[in-house]
Amino acid sequence: MTPCPRLPLQAVLFDMDGTLVDTKRLWWEAVEHVAGRPLTEADQPEVLGRPVEHTAGWLAAASGAPAADVARELHREFTDRVRTGTVPRPGALDLLDALAREGVPTALVTASPRTVADIVLDVLGPGRLAVSVTADDTDRTKPAPDPYLAACRALGVDPAACVAVEDTQTGVSSAEAAGCAVLAVPSLAPIDAAPGRRLRESLTGVTPEELSAMVSGELRVMSWNLWLGGSKVDDHRAKQLEAILECGVDVVGLQETGGTAAQELAGELGWYHHRAGENLGVISRHPITAHLGDPDVGFYGAAGVRIALGPGCEVDVWTAHLHYTPYGPYESAFDGLAADRLIAHEEVRLAQMRDALRRIDEEGDPAVPVVLVGDFNCPSHLDRPDVAWPVTKAAKEAGLRDSYREAHPDPAVDPGHTWSPIHPVHEDGSGRPEPQDRIDYVLHRGLRVLDSRTYVRGTPRPWPDVAGNDWPSDHAAVVTAFGVPGGHRGRPGA
Repeated sequence: MTPCPRLPLQAVLFDMDGTLVDTKRLWWEAVEHVAGRPLTEADQPEVLGRPVEHTAGWLAAASGAPAADVARELHREFTDRVRTGTVPRPGALDLLDALAREGVPTALVTASPRTVADIVLDVLGPGRLAVSVTADDTDRTKPAPDPYLAACRALGVDPAACVAVEDTQTGVSSAEAAGCAVLAVPSLAPIDAAPGRRLRESLTGVTPEELSAMVSGELRVMSWNLWLGGSKVDDHRAKQLEAILECGVDVVGLQETGGTAAQELAGELGWYHHRAGENLGVISRHPITAHLGDPDVGFYGAAGVRIALGPGCEVDVWTAHLHYTPYGPYESAFDGLAADRLIAHEEVRLAQMRDALRRIDEEGDPAVPVVLVGDFNCPSHLDRPDVAWPVTKAAKEAGLRDSYREAHPDPAVDPGHTWSPIHPVHEDGSGRPEPQDRIDYVLHRGLRVLDSRTYVRGTPRPWPDVAGNDWPSDHAAVVTAFGVPGGHRGRPGA
């Protein structure tokens, strides 16, 4: 199978304290000395990964001393300890040397002041790191993304093609906000697993190849309602294959499969597939490692798979089809229903969405990104602010983001309509214009949207003269390209 394509590793960006050198212990001791008491776990958020000014302000608030005086004392105590007690972390020098041999640029990105960073750079050895960014070099320091963005600008690299190495949650937040993949090596406090984040106990044994595998690749996901398997259009299976190949997608979440579309399409493409009930399916060029949800789901509902993009890189992909009636756009355009009644009439779809979200959480893994595609048969609250459409709101509240609206924030400029390319007028013969709406979605949690588009092949003739159409569906498809983290799942040492 075709591996997940990856961007080249452009640079590795290292935190300093507790990551490259064992100064975290020295900083902790300096803060204890100035505080005049032992520190506890409760003090960690104010001490670890924080600049001198933050910790000084915290201590000053408790003691009543001027913050500037406390900062000077902290700086003096810490630098004295750094000069005499700095020790490289296990594996740090070996990794820096290995990256140098491979020609991968490196940078130091620290919340410590320049005077401290320069001492540490001397300890590590002149020239080992091409760039250094300290608390003195940006208006905001960690957890803001500014320091990592500054380092990337100085090196002339794309954050998405870089790995940051961090030991605190504050630093991890900074690096991830900048768009970097993160290798987390916790020192004094644990760091949770998350999509795009690899956890190790130490830098010992970490290689440039391992870091390169963490850099984002691309995953193209399609949501497609096949319209009763495509049976209304001549040669529909061949036309479905042409559309999938033309879009260059890696995974397709299908609705209205007509029972056999998933396995037939996968067989023709040489892909993997999962069929759920008579209506839902997923096909993937990447191996399917687990089936998720109820395999006997009815015509409406949700089902999913876990796909393996490469070693340590997995994504859960779910497809959903929600009930089509009552249909809110008709009730709004034709019946003039007010917003409160439109929302009340979403209760069946809302229950189906909540069931899908519950299954996604129960069968998922916090470290595995999630994609939920589908025909929801309802508009989005992001498109029609006059109605707080509850189905898409429920997905948002569950942490799922709308990839199309991330790529195209203005619904007036890019409406993204998926219903319907073959229905310019309503089917009842009245001649009334058919409400055009975005009712098909690619939602996600834990990925980075590179692009998202609707897709219709050719120019379909309107209903009922559709048999010869190149496009074998009554819905437009949605295709989203994601940047996919290759990070290893698991806890430190995994």
